[in-house]
Amino acid sequence: MWMPYFASADVNASADRIRERGATVAVGPLAVGEGRAAIASDRDGAVFGIWEGAAPVWSPGTAGATPWLELWTRDAFEAALFYGEVFSWPRPGPDAIDVAYEEEQVVARVAGHPMAVLSGGAVGSAPDPRIRPRWIVHFPVDDAARAAAQADRAGGETFPAPGVRSSEYVVQDPEGALFTVAEEPGDVAGEIGA
Repeated sequence: MWMPYFASADVNASADRIRERGATVAVGPLAVGEGRAAIASDRDGAVFGIWEGAAPVWSPGTAGATPWLELWTRDAFEAALFYGEVFSWPRPGPDAIDVAYEEEQVVARVAGHPMAVLSGGAVGSAPDPRIRPRWIVHFPVDDAARAAAQADRAGGETFPAPGVRSSEYVVQDPEGALFTVAEEPGDVAGEIGA
């Protein structure tokens, strides 16, 4: 499974806040290299990681980084409260995180750039595990159709992503992990549908 990690100044305190809010810390906190990490799930079962330490080179905002994440969940507003309380969103300062409710989605922005979109809907009891509560990682590519064809040749399975973007494909790797490839992310909040 592709899983996002959220930065924390104190992974132990973040893990405590997760448990206090009725969610699960499945692994850690524990030392990993020069940092500390934990793996958790929110109250609806969407899995995510917590990272305390120096930001890796693949962090959002660096060259080649994931431009955005999307949470498919039962209630976007409730999820925003949970993540906001755990990770102190919104937050002022040089790494400011702004959170706004836009068109029935919650959008978290870092320094004005979309980091995550939280979309609510009837996903909690969906029979298809590909649409149950989960974080989706979106990777930017120059040509989504070509990237999807390469994924198919490598043993993955691809299909056009639901919603309004015609230049986005969902990819399932041979082990079953899901992510998307998309052209020109643009205004994430306006383009990603629930």
